[in-house]
Amino acid sequence: MAVALATALGAPHVELDAIYHQPGWVPLSEDDFCARVAAATATGSWVVDGNYSVVHEVVWERADTVVWFDLPYAIVLGRTIRRTIRRVITREELWNANKEPFSNLWSLNPEKSIIAWAATRHRVYHRRYAQAERDPRWGHLRFVRLRSQAEADAFLAGVTSTTMKEQ
Repeated sequence: MAVALATALGAPHVELDAIYHQPGWVPLSEDDFCARVAAATATGSWVVDGNYSVVHEVVWERADTVVWFDLPYAIVLGRTIRRTIRRVITREELWNANKEPFSNLWSLNPEKSIIAWAATRHRVYHRRYAQAERDPRWGHLRFVRLRSQAEADAFLAGVTSTTMKEQ
């Protein structure tokens, strides 16, 4: 979704996972992560892909729109499982030479498995975004809440660099 949106807008795609996860899945220090995200969002237009609490404020303070892909839990979990299995089997490189660890298929630890993360964090993020949408602190943001793939497809079909700036 973020890649398609960045392409439609002619804007850089900033993938937070690619910044945070260094080779060997070593996490970038919090200070370095914040600095790199701040640099990537300092000027011009961009589309940030990801959701890290530590850089949330830096990104949202500079953003004009938050696209919230709010799919139902079962769809999110199903897609996460399918994507993880595909990446494990194909040994697809994700970023910085990292590949999906086999342990993602069986670990119940959300810090070690994206499947466990999706299973345990969906409700948390749902609540967090719903609250943020009503929070006066984020009143400068336009929230676009997409509740289905059809809504996402329609949204992307209507996006151009001028339509986002006008809204």
